[in-house]
Amino acid sequence: MTTADTEAPTARPPRLSLMYPLMAYDLDHIAAFGEAVQDLCLERLYMGQSVLVDTHQAFAHLAGRGIRVPVGTSVAVTPLRHPLDAAVQARSLALLTGTGVVAGFGTGDPQFVSALRGEPYESPRTAVAEYLTVMRSLLDGDAVDFHGRYVRLGEGLQHVPHPPVALGVGVLRQRMAYTAGQVADVAITLLTPASHLEEQIVPALAQGAASRDRAAPRVTSIVPCAVRRPGRDPRKLAFAAHELHLSGEQYAAMLRSAGLDVDAADPWAGACALVDRGVFAYGTPEEVADRLARYGEAGATEIALSCAGVLLTEGPEAALADVRDITEAMRDRAAVGVR
Repeated sequence: MTTADTEAPTARPPRLSLMYPLMAYDLDHIAAFGEAVQDLCLERLYMGQSVLVDTHQAFAHLAGRGIRVPVGTSVAVTPLRHPLDAAVQARSLALLTGTGVVAGFGTGDPQFVSALRGEPYESPRTAVAEYLTVMRSLLDGDAVDFHGRYVRLGEGLQHVPHPPVALGVGVLRQRMAYTAGQVADVAITLLTPASHLEEQIVPALAQGAASRDRAAPRVTSIVPCAVRRPGRDPRKLAFAAHELHLSGEQYAAMLRSAGLDVDAADPWAGACALVDRGVFAYGTPEEVADRLARYGEAGATEIALSCAGVLLTEGPEAALADVRDITEAMRDRAAVGVR
């Protein structure tokens, strides 16, 4: 493999999307985020796995309210659904919204997987690869006769025309990035430093794609951010948003590999490290825009703004005010760059 095979793609201004960073429950709040996607002409509204109001049903509710925006799951947990049902859900959203859908998946925490399956996935990479392989065949209308390590199916779906469904994989480390490069359309990152994205994730995506002679997946980076305002402490915002992530060894290990001093036993110190190293983008709208632009330079093709800390501590209006200010600053920055 040549050096050119693993080079990061030429940097372009990344598209801007919005993350609703809580489990779906308050549908009026979710509607406000969907309306912000419309009003600000953002690319897509993302939500993660929810066991309160199911994420797919929450998106369908928005479409029923007339908020028909592109949507994405970031990420749904594979052991909760067979890939046939996951394909039906993703295709249904594409038909209900009339737009393309990003169906993103991850295996979830090993303890949660064990609670559902009786044991963890011995190979999460194999589980994800089998899951997306079967989903793609189903969505393409192909006959499926698949007998894998974790997925078995001898049934297809009746083909109906529908807007495109892109399949995504949640990626933390190089090994899963390599697998995503082999089978996914989108690699989805969270709490990933731009340097880690550039130096480890993007090259591994390219290597995985080259092994299958396919194009490398595009990259969606979910980036936690907030605007500096009177009375705000960015460490408290980062902790409110990501205490659970920072308490998990998967995220802690990824951040350590990226050079941050993070210990799952001390999530407060981890939150401080996120702020100190700029992984939690905080400052004036222009300063936040500069931080976000670095992700585009590192290979992200899409940035999903996540104002979880503000949403949890100050409510949706304050969070969406930050989204508007950051979006305006990003567009001003891009316009200056074009000129």
